[in-house]
Amino acid sequence: MQKTGATREILVLYYSHHGSVRDLARHIARGIEQAPGISARLRTVPRVSTVCEATEAAIPDDGAPYVEARDLEECIGLAMGSPTRFGNMAAPLKYFLDSTSGAWLKGTLAGKPAAVFTSTTTMHGGQESTLLSMMLPLLHHGMLILGIPYTEAALSTTRDGGTPYGASHVSGNDGATLASEHERLLAVALGRRLAETAAKLAR
Repeated sequence: MQKTGATREILVLYYSHHGSVRDLARHIARGIEQAPGISARLRTVPRVSTVCEATEAAIPDDGAPYVEARDLEECIGLAMGSPTRFGNMAAPLKYFLDSTSGAWLKGTLAGKPAAVFTSTTTMHGGQESTLLSMMLPLLHHGMLILGIPYTEAALSTTRDGGTPYGASHVSGNDGATLASEHERLLAVALGRRLAETAAKLAR
């Protein structure tokens, strides 16, 4: 736990192929930064190569930097996002999580709050199962999982994304559909709830 007065950041870690998850991450970051004294640290992961040699640059050409072990150590909470892949998280994010055994052994993330978010092409494209798949390794790390409560009115009225398991977005076949008002509201609410909880736990 970090002492009061130290820099307090929530790690917003995501993989985004067409940009929908990245945009959702930015809405969550806005919610995080509504909590006094908390800021968002956006990080991503590289694509997984289908061959044995690396094909991605060591530093991304644009967008968030790649995540490092110290990001996990320094954060007081984690929001993690991925597009759906047949009802599961995408391979690049899973590949990164599979490399975090060192953090697991040290208990780096134990006791910290976490939340998850996703984007799908279609309304019934596996949003909730993808969110659940991301929760499993975080539970193994000893994290405290937060969802979106039904006290958020948009959760009961949304006709797009948004679930009690986490923030979500329906992107359309071309991935170009912008987040709806309800999707944005719920993403911001999740970020704010995560930050407020992390601030209380980090005292």
